[in-house]
Amino acid sequence: MISRIRSFTKSFGPGFITAALILGPGSITVSSSIGSSFGYTLLWLIVVAAICMTVYVTMGARYGVMHKKSILSAIAGNYGRWLSVLIGISAFLSSASFQFGNNLGIGIGMEELTGINERIWPVIFMLLAIVLIYWAKDLYKILEKLMMILVVTMILAFVINLFFIRPNGLDIVKGFNPLTFSHVYLDRMTALVATTFSLTGGLYQAYLVQYKGWGQDNLKKGVRDANIGVFMLALISALILITSAASLHPYGIEVHSAADMARQLETLFGGTAKYIFSIGLCAAAFSSLVVNPVIGAGLLADSLGWGKTMNEKGPKIIAVFVLFLGMLVAVFFRGDIIYALIIAQSATMMGVPLIAIGMFLLLNNKKIMGEYRNTKLQNIIALFGFILINIMVFFMYEKIVTLIGEI
Repeated sequence: MISRIRSFTKSFGPGFITAALILGPGSITVSSSIGSSFGYTLLWLIVVAAICMTVYVTMGARYGVMHKKSILSAIAGNYGRWLSVLIGISAFLSSASFQFGNNLGIGIGMEELTGINERIWPVIFMLLAIVLIYWAKDLYKILEKLMMILVVTMILAFVINLFFIRPNGLDIVKGFNPLTFSHVYLDRMTALVATTFSLTGGLYQAYLVQYKGWGQDNLKKGVRDANIGVFMLALISALILITSAASLHPYGIEVHSAADMARQLETLFGGTAKYIFSIGLCAAAFSSLVVNPVIGAGLLADSLGWGKTMNEKGPKIIAVFVLFLGMLVAVFFRGDIIYALIIAQSATMMGVPLIAIGMFLLLNNKKIMGEYRNTKLQNIIALFGFILINIMVFFMYEKIVTLIGEI
């Protein structure tokens, strides 16, 4: 039995790196803020986002186990280098937006822990990330282990806390009713979708599977790993939202700081909740802060033909640029940090429709995918996800422009 469990967990990896890309301080802040402000109302949207993400991340995994050529190289060869480059740029911009949120999260988390000004910490952690990217001997293996520990620990902490809070089960069930939709929630809805549905993560799953060395014989393993990563992501978002809805919303407490978010854990951890939550926030921020530039840099570099792994010079240079850009914007930002985290999470969706188009074309190409191309059901869900993202982008455009004006 134990040997089977070990064998099962050894197959994990790429899915957890994808989870770490998306699971940052923005995800935690969004779920906490929605739960405190609107209760359980938007739980159904996490399920919708997870279903869409599952289709795209398994599309990436299926391509990865079927081919040795990178997915962007295949797109360039079949549909033109211009499309590949535009997708690479979209992924880069999405990563840059994520990075802004990661640095803000590092700042507010460390300030709660140490009392030292939040603007110092993005610089320190940027330097630590650069050291890790340039000198880690096996960066992807290190990231796999770190992300697995982080994700599982966060799930356990919130599950145990919910056991003590004892939220109303009927209210939770009502939260999965999409008829509770209101236009008032649109900015938060976009951010909540982004906490689970990341097309950049779906695209990069193909690379992670290839780095793992999985081939066609590992198709089931690759798809299972991808699905587990998405499930973990959705579960964490739902747990945080439910915890916030149960512990903050009934008392009219809204989230305006890391200390407000930490009050969710006071039932279990008492006075130490602030410190425990801040440590978790920093851990999520730092993991995403490292993974995010690696992914954005790898995709942009590959689209330009400059290499695709952190063993090559091109991706490393671009990764450092993403790190520096995210740090710079966070340090000089003036405004509502909590709301900025929510908008930064939403902004990651602005360039990704092109990623959906490229993946959709490639995964439906019979010459490339053969019998493993998309099924009709997968195409329906993929198209629905594409439409969902475009709707969210349309409604967020004005708010993102306003936020940029505050920087």
